[in-house]
This record gives sequence, C-alpha cells and structure tokens, in this order.
Amino acid sequence: MEETISLQDLFKTLKKNIAIIALTTILAITVAGAVSFMFLTPIYENSTQILVNQEQSEAAQMTNQNIQTDLQLINTYSVIIKSPAILDQVIEQLNLGISSDALNSKVTVNTAENSQVVNVTVRDEDPAQAVAIANMTAEVFESDIQELMNVDNVSILSPAVLKENPSPVEPNPVLNMAIAAVVGLMIGVGIAFLREYLDTSMKTEQDIEDILGVPLLGVISPIKEEAKLEATTSNRRKAGDLNGQEEAATANNRA
Repeated sequence: MEETISLQDLFKTLKKNIAIIALTTILAITVAGAVSFMFLTPIYENSTQILVNQEQSEAAQMTNQNIQTDLQLINTYSVIIKSPAILDQVIEQLNLGISSDALNSKVTVNTAENSQVVNVTVRDEDPAQAVAIANMTAEVFESDIQELMNVDNVSILSPAVLKENPSPVEPNPVLNMAIAAVVGLMIGVGIAFLREYLDTSMKTEQDIEDILGVPLLGVISPIKEEAKLEATTSNRRKAGDLNGQEEAATANNRA
C-alpha cells in the first residue's frame, strides 16, 4: 500500500524531534570550533610581485605587439618559477631542508588578466619564512632568467613584507563552524525522519485504517486524569452514603 506524507506531518516530525536536531547542530559546531582552534595548524600567506617588461633598445614607446609578447612570456615564466632549477636554489639559500616538491606545494604563481605583473604567493606555517621564501624566489628568478632565456625583462615590483600582527589564512574557524552547523542540521533532520520511519506504533485512527485495511467502527475516547479523579471521588461519596444508610437501618432495627 502506497504511503503519503503531508507537509503537516513533516512539520510535526521536525517539531517532535527539535531537541535532537538542536543537539546535533550544537555538537557539530562545537567539534568544528574545537578542531579549528586547537588542532589545525595556522597557515600564513605572503606574496611578492614581479614585473615582466621587454627591454627597449631604442627610446620608443611600448607597442601592442611588445605587450602581447610579454603576456605570452608570462605563462613560460610561471612554469620556470616553480621549476626545480629555481626552487632548489631557494632551498639552498634559506637552508629549508625540504624537497623541491614540498616547496612547490607552498608556492603559487598567478597573474591578473591582461597584466604584466606576476604574483608569487607563498603559504607557510611561519609567517617570517613565508616572506623569506617569496622574496628569495623572486630574486633567484630575476637573476637566473637572464641566463635561462637570454633576456633582461624581469624586475621585482613589490617585495613581500612581514606585518606586525599577521593573520593566518587557514584555518577559517567561522567558515568551518558554519559548514558544521549545516552538516549537523542535516544529520539531526535525518535522525528525526529515521526515528519516525522506524516507529511502527499506531497513534491515530487513520494509522489503524491504513495498516489493517478495515474501516473504523468506533473510538474510545481517552479518560482524562481530572475525570478519573472526579469519578473516584463520586464513587467514594456514594459508598459513604450507602454505609451511612446501612448503619442507620441497623440502629433502627436494634431499637
């Protein structure tokens, strides 16, 4: 037999299990907050900017063709910056003690659209080291690109600077807790509907008709506690009156 669930039934289920839903949501937020603040290592980010510009042999203005050439070179430069040829020297200069692959995962190279500026971004657990890696990478690239491609069109536009009170970019506790709240809410709602699905008890007259497939002939209304108390009191009074009448009749007979 096909079962249908009305929107009203859904709201009743959610209302009945509101405590479970709230508990799972609060628990998820608490766990996410504790993990973000106590267990995840803060990651700091810093970047330096490199300007790519064709060397002008004559005192002429920059043409569109030269600019397009620079933009095409930027893609090549982005690959060279993250290559072992550059990163191995950065590791050696800073005595990092890590592999080029590990350093590669910390370095990101990107450019704005139609821009001749290359951003070298570094993420590290130590903010000072992130600044050092970014600046050293830019310096090594500026020096070696002259020999690698026989060009002199790269200059450091803006070096990385260590701020007084750097803020980590990861983790983001607020975002993590917000995601945890949504997940906890979904879990709570899922538990609520699972409990309703596993509950096979019959609660209403409609449940009896749906499960047994027979029409309902009558219903015995539930007796409220007040009605029970009044009935008990009335019965006691009646019993007391009868006892009094019996005692009176017995006294009369003796007389």
